[in-house]
Amino acid sequence: MAYRDIDINLTTETKVMLLEVQKFSMEVMRPAGIKLDSLSAPEEVIAKESPLWDVFKGFRQRDLHLLQIPKALGGLAEDLDPMAALLMMEQLGYADAGLTISMGASCMPFSYAAMFPIPEMHQLARDFCADKEGKMIGCWAITEPDHGTDWTFDGKDPKPGTSVEAVLRGEEYIVNGETSASVSNGSIATHAVLRVAIDPSRGMEGQGLAIIPLDLPGISRKRPLDKMGQRPLNQGSIVFRDARIPKKYMVIPNPDFMKTIHDLGLAYVNGGMALIFAGLAKAAFDEAYRYAKSRVQGGRPIVEHQSIKLKLMKMFTIVEAARANARRMALYNGLNPTMPSVAHAVVAKCFSTETAFTVASEAMQVFGGYGLTRELPIEKMFRDARASMIGDGINEALALKAAEFL
Repeated sequence: MAYRDIDINLTTETKVMLLEVQKFSMEVMRPAGIKLDSLSAPEEVIAKESPLWDVFKGFRQRDLHLLQIPKALGGLAEDLDPMAALLMMEQLGYADAGLTISMGASCMPFSYAAMFPIPEMHQLARDFCADKEGKMIGCWAITEPDHGTDWTFDGKDPKPGTSVEAVLRGEEYIVNGETSASVSNGSIATHAVLRVAIDPSRGMEGQGLAIIPLDLPGISRKRPLDKMGQRPLNQGSIVFRDARIPKKYMVIPNPDFMKTIHDLGLAYVNGGMALIFAGLAKAAFDEAYRYAKSRVQGGRPIVEHQSIKLKLMKMFTIVEAARANARRMALYNGLNPTMPSVAHAVVAKCFSTETAFTVASEAMQVFGGYGLTRELPIEKMFRDARASMIGDGINEALALKAAEFL
């Protein structure tokens, strides 16, 4: 750690947990992320021998997949220090943002399943809690080839309505359509939270919500997305061709109930992104600070040059602001899970991601020509940070949505 962390009132148990997470993140996640980032094709990231699976197993064996699931279903939600979960998320983002998003998305269908008083859903959550090998992997199947930003805004106009449609026939829904290639874990997921058009005439307001296994007949995948940043996070399209979804999996069959879950999703996902990229911002600062102390120019370390010293202090200022803002938001929303502040979550996501990009860019300037090389992690952090201002909603659209909650 390059400078003192000033958090107080952490229990001894929380400190021990954080040390374990820090060790896992830096000894397993960081090197795995660097290795995965260097692979030439996204198919290699998810290959059988890939270090990706070591990360999944390590994440599960340390019970990090249990943090959002109630104790009654095998989780740890009630037993965890409220500060612990958010500090862990920040630390994981510090190590590798793309892998952290993948781990978080892998939990989503099962944490959602725990919310509904449906026996099959509760059993699904229990099975997930018992999985220590990373065999059950979730995704949030929401973006579509023609709909990304549309999801951020409610509306009754049928023109921007959902492309993936579900039609009830007897005890099954027949689902047709496909998601975009941006679905995190879409290429490897075993289960999905799926938003579908139940009543297309109502546009974006005509949606239902299903939690489904992805091994059902009629469901297939396309080639994983080859992208610039967050390459360890494998993403891919899911295709539905007359897929038969048992009626019991449609946990919200009435579009009138979707607004609440939509708002909760905005707060939950954006809150997590805020913590992850506050962590990446700190990682980029730490890399620059360590380098500035070791790099000698003009007969002295460049950290002693006034221009570098001033640059580092400006970086330090916005990193600490982003971390404090993300933690304040996450602590409040964690203590108010049924009525979180969407505005604070979205603003924190925008601020953390933009801070991460600014700090990573300034860090590259501190490194000079060495910052452009792939041998050092700052170039990867820069690319990962740039992707964050688009992932889970572009910042401009999210900001417009957050204004509705002021």
